[in-house]
Amino acid sequence: MSDRKLAAIVLAAGKGTRMKSQRAKVLHEICGRPLAFYSIRRALQAGATPIAVVVGHQADAVEQAIRGAFDKGDIRFAVQKEQLGTAHAVRAAQGALKGHDGGVLILSGDTPLLTEATLRKLVEGKQR
Repeated sequence: MSDRKLAAIVLAAGKGTRMKSQRAKVLHEICGRPLAFYSIRRALQAGATPIAVVVGHQADAVEQAIRGAFDKGDIRFAVQKEQLGTAHAVRAAQGALKGHDGGVLILSGDTPLLTEATLRKLVEGKQR
């Protein structure tokens, strides 16, 4: 998208209680892929690297599903032990992005319809 360094944080720690399921929300599948796959893929397409995925509820299963879905890209994981809100989740990713000097996209792990064009406009708008 640009010459500026771009990283991403994908928020995937929540329980997803509105799903009425014991399974973490980001593990529910759409078209054979876990829900979080789509946000991570869009971040990669936008040129974000590294990508810090914040996990919490069912952290091991979420990490395993995501690692299994991607064979390329600098995808790192950060654990949010207690789900204390969005800002707390972003802060949990701080260590995973240590040393990054540039912009950071913050994406929800449950937005499968997010488009690359939307991210492109967001990043380009910020650079003005």
